[in-house]
Amino acid sequence: MLQEKLYEYLLHLGDNSMILGQRLGELCGHGPELETDIALTNISLDLFGQVRNYFQAAAQIKGGDATEDTIAMLRYEHEYKNVYLVEQPNDDFAHVIVRQFFFDVYHQLLLNELIKSKNETLVAIAKKSIKEVDYHVDFSSTWVKRLGDGTEVSHEKMQTAVNTLWRYSMELFNATEVEQWAAESGVGPDLDALKPFYISRVEEVLHEATLTLPEETVFQYGAKTGRHSENMGYILVDFQYMQRAYPNMKW
Repeated sequence: MLQEKLYEYLLHLGDNSMILGQRLGELCGHGPELETDIALTNISLDLFGQVRNYFQAAAQIKGGDATEDTIAMLRYEHEYKNVYLVEQPNDDFAHVIVRQFFFDVYHQLLLNELIKSKNETLVAIAKKSIKEVDYHVDFSSTWVKRLGDGTEVSHEKMQTAVNTLWRYSMELFNATEVEQWAAESGVGPDLDALKPFYISRVEEVLHEATLTLPEETVFQYGAKTGRHSENMGYILVDFQYMQRAYPNMKW
């Protein structure tokens, strides 16, 4: 039973990074400038590297014919545990940066807590990943400030992106039963306890960027329990195509 819960928790941790990594991968060759294009691609690769670690551990728990690839690519849509935020499309560069920033701040807080986990595997993954995520936070927050406090047009686009994407942010802290189990057992953090630190850090950066959070927001929940947006189906069509078209293929 405990192993089953640990397996589900690993999916929670891996799926957010995996779906966001896939979204960033869509931008390869489409960045606003070469350096930024390469940076976004590298962040995607960082996230997929972390996903591999999570899903290799999950495959050991699941046993049988399970591999990191089958866990990543051969589940049905409702079996993915990621939040709505990382599913959101690359509408424009402002949306890409704000989505990344909202996730990065959470991810950094999460990994700093996972370093204290009672599970040695999670500790090792968190220690390996935190340096990468520190860079992710620096990258996205720098762009938030640069664009938010830039031209009138860039400010307007960034404020529109903040207004659009903030509604998906609090799902990160809306703990599922498995995440509650992780917090109670010392495997993972208490997400509710991280929320005020998250909001404070987000507001600090947005203040420097002359941006504001929307005053009245109806937050969206449900993706972590399998009720995904229509965006998820389109993501999985691309993501799963090779594995489903050529079963048991080997790279």
